[in-house]
Order: sequence, then structure tokens, then C-alpha cells
Amino acid sequence: MDSKFYITTPIYYVNARPHIGHAYTTIVCDTIARRQRMLGKDTYFLTGTDEHGFKIERAAQAQGITPKQLADDVSNAFKATWDRMEITYSDFIRTTEDRHKKRVQHLFRVLRDGGFIYKGSYTGQYCVQDELYVDSAGPGEPCPVCGNPTETVTEENYFFKLSAFEDKLLKYYNEHPTFIQPDTRRNEVIAFVKGGLRDLSVSRSTFKWGIPVPDDPEQVIYVWLDALANYITALGYGESDPKKREKFDRYWPADVQMVGKEIVRFHCVYWPAFLMAAGLPLPQRIMAHGWLLFEESKMSKSRGNIVRPDTILEVLGADAMRYFLLREVVFGQDGSFSFDALVQRFNADLANDLGNLASRTLTMIGRYFKGEIPYPQAKAALTQADHAIGELADKTIAETNRLFDEYQFSKALETAWGLISAVNKYIVENEPWTLGDKTDSDSRSRLGTILYTSAEALRIVTALAYPVIPHSAEKIWTQLGLGDIRKVRLDQLKWGQLEVGTKLGKVEPVFPRADKSAIERMQKLEEENKPAVAAAAAEPAGTGAQPGQPATQAVAPAAAPTTLVSTPAATTAAPSSEKITIDDFAKIELRVAQVKVAERVKGADKLLRLEVDLGYETRQILAGIAKAYEPEQLVGRKIVIVANLAPRKMRGLESNGMLLAASLGEEGKPVLASFLEDVPLGARLK
Repeated sequence: MDSKFYITTPIYYVNARPHIGHAYTTIVCDTIARRQRMLGKDTYFLTGTDEHGFKIERAAQAQGITPKQLADDVSNAFKATWDRMEITYSDFIRTTEDRHKKRVQHLFRVLRDGGFIYKGSYTGQYCVQDELYVDSAGPGEPCPVCGNPTETVTEENYFFKLSAFEDKLLKYYNEHPTFIQPDTRRNEVIAFVKGGLRDLSVSRSTFKWGIPVPDDPEQVIYVWLDALANYITALGYGESDPKKREKFDRYWPADVQMVGKEIVRFHCVYWPAFLMAAGLPLPQRIMAHGWLLFEESKMSKSRGNIVRPDTILEVLGADAMRYFLLREVVFGQDGSFSFDALVQRFNADLANDLGNLASRTLTMIGRYFKGEIPYPQAKAALTQADHAIGELADKTIAETNRLFDEYQFSKALETAWGLISAVNKYIVENEPWTLGDKTDSDSRSRLGTILYTSAEALRIVTALAYPVIPHSAEKIWTQLGLGDIRKVRLDQLKWGQLEVGTKLGKVEPVFPRADKSAIERMQKLEEENKPAVAAAAAEPAGTGAQPGQPATQAVAPAAAPTTLVSTPAATTAAPSSEKITIDDFAKIELRVAQVKVAERVKGADKLLRLEVDLGYETRQILAGIAKAYEPEQLVGRKIVIVANLAPRKMRGLESNGMLLAASLGEEGKPVLASFLEDVPLGARLK
């Protein structure tokens, strides 16, 4: 393996035990790492825990234990959860480890000796919750980030010359447009830097729970300089012995650093400035994902609206959680989670689609061909339907790989499942079971072709799905009799590689359907765990890290449930006086679409199901306009949609966008936005 691939999660702050928000980040990274290995890359995957800071010291005091005891307890919980989920990390770094402390101190010396760190004094407000100096707050005023009271402090600290990197950072962003992804986060960072950078305090003297500043033990290194350095200290940065820094020389710079959107500033401003000052190359890409949102009706406020991964692991297993999060959540955007949606997606996509394809294909091969992959007919005798499956499979391989390369996980899985649907339809239409009892050569040959075609498609889908659902894919692969799925090269995958005569393994169900009791069991487990979760830290676990807070992954604060329909149900409200910036408006992607299909949703008197053509794709959108528009009025009409809105499930259907409409009168009658001129489909409104 000549090519390497280095990926990192943020290291998780030990103020709360692992929740599904942490799991989402880790699952994304694990999926990428598994796939890179299947592409032949020498892959190194780092995760770990961030364990220093005033907040940890204070939380430990409140619990009557030492900071180290608190850190050990929570860090061990993270590691145990990742191990139970079979996360394939290469290293788990803890910032309380001696290897990390020693190497962070080396970095501090490099920055100081290079003239980028100086000693100064600070008097002002400090937010303990966010581990952040708040220059904009006055005495007694709340922190503008989290709203908690700030404390007035006077400290002599070491400062990093962040202001010296303003132009260098902007130049780098301009020359490396894919350094920060997605573009919404990139735009935010550029706006922040253009607003002016002030020198950054990189030490504290008011508490002791941290790494001592070299040659000045009365100071400890700022938690963010300490934490961010993990990405290089874990590899051996700062070691003079070539053997101890071999991994650093091999794997740095990182190819992908995955972060939650709430800590983009630290990773895209402070971190590259530290690296520039130290004379080190910057990571190739920093990817920021959105938050997981929880409906109040599904989660309890007293638990901080979180879900433990262990709850899902206990009832449905890791693959159900992995598939749901990567299929349901559009990467980079906020996503929604509920037990109901999880079970629905599990049953529909895994049990019904993939599970059904595997079960009936392999069972029939076992019954009709003694468990051996049968010979297909000669190419000349293949039907158009047979050829179509093979052609679709090769297209699916190419498109799925492309989408995974672009981190469009949801679309990649949708594409792969398109092949599953096509093969299931192919089996139904060709009815192989009607040929099973016939002994003539034509019937046997035709039966062999149908089952070979189905098994080969199953092999391809299973290989493509392995990085997402490794445990289940491995089971199917074994049932296909194909050995170690981890040795498959995705860049060499193509139709026709399934060898005739391959002996199947033991065929058994992989995805037993989940009934309503699965939801009830998960809800019960969460309720039973409520006291343990609440006591996990000094503040409620999972309340959500905000910008400036050292928790490197968070669940977003709970919000009222949203509904993806075109207009509000309430009466017209007075115009808002709240102003937004042009950057805020630029985040909304408005595009022209044309209605191709419109029909009422059964059991919902306000909802219409629309299929709209954007020119480059067709989407399904649910809109609450059924009382204002008849379905036949809408077909052929050009409308405006919000194209970058996260998908949402309603009435068992997925809505992928939102119509733009005015709301008139006391009853809020919707009136769709439209055009007088002829506007091309997909055109963006600006």
C-alpha cells in the first residue's frame, strides 16, 4: 500500500457520556475508513477523549471525586461504546496520557520560540461553560454564546499571535477552496476571519487541571491548544526518535478531519494558525456535519433530549443505527432522529429490501441447485431484462463510488438500494419458483440465469454496503460463500465476477423484522437509564456544545417539531423586525421546479404529495396546500422550492424540500410563488 489515508474524529469532551450525536460522527468516520481500506489505502483512523479544563475540574469537585477519576470513568465509557459498535479505530488518544502531554509541551515551545507566543495580562469576563474569554460582555452580563453568567477574572497569561494570521488564513482559504466543507461552513469561517482576529490566550493560571506550560508550571495550557494538538501528538509529533515519529512522517497531514459544525471556528481558524506557526502542513480537508435534532414529543427534556447508542445496540444492533444515520441524514445538514423512524427505515430498507433479496435468492439456490451458484445461459440467450440488471449494476457501482467519494452518503445508499429494488422486481416478474420443479434443460437453464443474475447483484450491493453495515454485509457475504469481505477491492468491483459453482454457506435471516415492541423496548431502556444519564456530569449530559465550548460533538438543543409543508397553518403574523445578513440568506437554496405529479395523501386532508422536476433530478415533496389547490391544478406548474432543506418523514413518506408560498388572510391561505417569464428548471433564485 503506497497511498495512505488519515481520518480523525474530534476528540470527545468528558463532560458527558457518549450519546447518539457522538456516535453519528464516529460512524461517519468509521464508514469512510472502512471504505478507504477497501480501496487499497493504508488507512489510519484516530479518535479519543478531551479531558482537561476548568469545567472538568469543577464538575469533579461537585461529585466529590478527582478530575482524573471523572475523566477515566467517562473516557472508558466512550471506548467501551466504540468497541461494542466495532468501530475500527487505529488509536484512541486521551489528553491525560503522558505521550500527549509531552508532545503538547513540545508544540508550545515551538510556537513560543518561533515568536508566536508572548506573555500578557487580561482583565475581563470569562465563561466557565465555554472555557472562553468573552470580550463583549461586561461585569455580571451573560455569555453571548451559552447565556450562562460570566465571571470577572484578572489573569497573566500567554497569548498566541492569532492576529498575525488573518491574511494568511484568508489566502489559504482562497487557494484551497475544498479545505473547509461544506460551503456554508466555509463561508461562515471566512466571514469570521474577515471580521478581524484578536490574539488568543493559550494558558490559564486560575486552575490546575491541565498540561503545565513549559518552564512556567503556574500556568496550564489552554484546553483548545491542548485538545487540537491530539491529531499530531497521537502520531508521534515532537519525538526526536525516528521510530517514535514514524506514524507522523507517514500519515500527516490528515486527509479528512471530521467535526461538528459548532466547533468549526476552532478547527478552521485556530488549528490551521497553530500549524502554520509551527511550520507544519495543514490537513487536506475539514468536514463539518450538522446536528441531530430530537422532537420534544419523542425525547425527555430532563435527559437533555439525547439517546444512548447502547439503547439501539441492545434492541436493533449497530448496523440499524449506522444505516439509519447515514441514509436518513443528509450529510452536512441537521438531521432528525426518532425510534419510530429508525424502526420504519430498518424494516423497509434492511428487512424488506436487502433482507428479502438475500433470503429468497439464496434459499432458492439452495433448494434448486444444491447450494451452488448455477450456470447462467450463454450471453446470446440472455433476455433484455437479464442484460438490464447487469448494466444497472455497473452503473450503480460507478455512481455509488462517486457519491461516497463526495461524502453524499444518503444518495449513495439510495443509489445502491435502487439496484436492490430493480432485482426484487426482476425476480417477481420472472417467477423463478415456477421453474423449480421442471426438469427440461431450457427451464433449468432459465432458472439458473435468473438466480445467478440475482446472486451477482446481491454480491455487488453487499460489497458496496459493507462500509455502512459491516456486520450484516459480512453475514450475507459468508452465506454467498465468498470468504473475507474486507479483502474486496471496491475500485475493481464489476459485474460477472461471481464464480459459477461457488458453494453457499448456511442461509439464515440477517434482518428479522422489528415490530412495535422494539420501539417500546428502546423507550423503556431510555427511561430506566434516565438517572444514570442525569448524574453523568455536573451539568445535564448532551445539552449541546456551543461555539467556544470544548465538547467536540453535541446534540442540538431541542426545538419544536417542524413540518415540511409549503405554508404555515397559523394566521398571518406581523412582519418580523429581526434582521439577517446576506450570508444568512445565502444559506437558503431557492430553485425553480415543475410539478410532474400531484395527489392527495391518504388520511391527511391538508397534504398533497408532489413529484417535482428540478431539471437535474426529481424529488418528492409533501405540501400542506390541499385545501387551496386541487392536484390537477398543479401539474405542469413552475414553482419555487427550498432545495437544501433536510428531508423529513410525514405519514410514512419522505419530503425532500419545501414549497415557497405567501400566507394570506386570517386563515393563512397559501398562494404559491410563481413567474411571469419562462424560467429554466433548476435555476437558482438570488
